[in-house]
Amino acid sequence: MKKYSKLGLFKSKGRLYNEPKNKLRSDFQRDRDRIIHSSSFRRLKHKTQVFVNTIGDHYRTRMTHSIEVAQIARSISKYLGLNDDLAETLSLAHDLGHPPFGHAGEDILNECMKNHGGFDHNIQTLRIVMNLENKYLNFNGLNLTIDTLDGLIKHNGPVYGSNDKFNNITNFKRLLKNIDLKKYPSLEAQIASISDNIAYNNHDIQDGITANIFGLNELREITFFNEIYKKNKDKFKRKKINIVVFQIIRDSINSMVEDLISNSIKNIRHYKIKSIKDIYNSKLNLVSFSKKFVNIEKEIKNFLRLNMYNNKKVLTKNNKGKKVLSYLFKKISKNPQKYFLIKNNKSSNYRQISDYISGMTDRFALNLYSRIK
Repeated sequence: MKKYSKLGLFKSKGRLYNEPKNKLRSDFQRDRDRIIHSSSFRRLKHKTQVFVNTIGDHYRTRMTHSIEVAQIARSISKYLGLNDDLAETLSLAHDLGHPPFGHAGEDILNECMKNHGGFDHNIQTLRIVMNLENKYLNFNGLNLTIDTLDGLIKHNGPVYGSNDKFNNITNFKRLLKNIDLKKYPSLEAQIASISDNIAYNNHDIQDGITANIFGLNELREITFFNEIYKKNKDKFKRKKINIVVFQIIRDSINSMVEDLISNSIKNIRHYKIKSIKDIYNSKLNLVSFSKKFVNIEKEIKNFLRLNMYNNKKVLTKNNKGKKVLSYLFKKISKNPQKYFLIKNNKSSNYRQISDYISGMTDRFALNLYSRIK
């Protein structure tokens, strides 16, 4: 299916800081490798996806989730003849800005920062790759390609409204000269974004069953999963529950990917997309599910919200995480120099405190809390 290769981003717009080309790797391969070798990516292995990773070794973390997103995105991109290196890069990088304790950690850190510009993990990802990762001689950040940065900024689509939320990112105004926030991102960026949904919806289901938060019978209340179960019913006899769940999740992901590819091809044809410029100027996400699977996704998300995210066990862990981060923010704010080196730059002390806390792993935050409480 190489017919859509002309719609893929295979040539970058360059970087904010000029660098010589590498004869062994493309620009987007180098972006991917810089993400993988970053300190922020390594820390993802000890950051919560849904379950605090101190309660079990087999639950997903931000790192394993990001790798699974990359696998799905790469498969879709490769089938369509797009740039699977760029799709993989965006998938691996999309959660770099997440603080400890998952979305609960983000909520409490945003609350702590409400008078200082707030906190958003997507914007923090940009801060990390553009400013905070510091390992090169000639610049701060990873100096990723403009195309990769565009895809990360638009992980949830075009960006409208005020740009004030980006004020804490050095060189952002310079970046704006090369991108248009109100235009749609590349197909590779759209694929990375929806692959994120496919991954966490299915894998949160799997982790929820592993944690005994809900069972297979409850899952079968969703028609989509019940149909998968009935299709394999004879093969499931005398199989352990974990094998059954693995197969159901595999079939689910496969069905979602097939629907996504089929519907995206229909969109490309229907809207007569002939060039990358057409993608940028489109009025909707071209990479999308059919109406049937949009409804399936909504049903899965509702199920997870009711049966997992609002589960007492999960909420108890989340509330503990919030308590830990709230205490750390207040304590560190009184004397930040005691905990890390305050830099003399445009970022306020509070922004640097949120950088410090959001960069923590769950384990580091819990240990620091225990030590200074």
